[in-house]
Amino acid sequence: MNSIEQTLKLINEEFSIFSDPKDKYVYLIDLGKENNGISFDQKNKKNKIQGCTSQAWVIIDQNNKSYSFKTDSDAMIVKGLLSLIGRVFNGFAKEDILSITSDRFLSKAGLHNVVSSQRTNGFGQAINKIQRELED
Repeated sequence: MNSIEQTLKLINEEFSIFSDPKDKYVYLIDLGKENNGISFDQKNKKNKIQGCTSQAWVIIDQNNKSYSFKTDSDAMIVKGLLSLIGRVFNGFAKEDILSITSDRFLSKAGLHNVVSSQRTNGFGQAINKIQRELED
């Protein structure tokens, strides 16, 4: 099984083929289109990511000591960004997930200079929500 760091490195390699930041946004949109999202009923206050400019949600499921994540947003770039959370965190234990900050996530994925500060803040809120819920 890959580690979180290895998965972030793979994502970085995927994005590194694009020299133009606009192409990275297009790829994020493509990732958003591939994300199945969540059902209408799951788009509720409990799952909502507060502090995100777009409407965005995350669902956390626990299976023994590992977790899986489903995400959705009404904005395709955000939906693509959030889909990376599932890709990176799915199957890992709480301790592994708690060890990664949103800044480190974006930096290791090669997106820290690509994503706008507004989206960076929203992404940070998504990571914070996940980590708070795992700590409870």
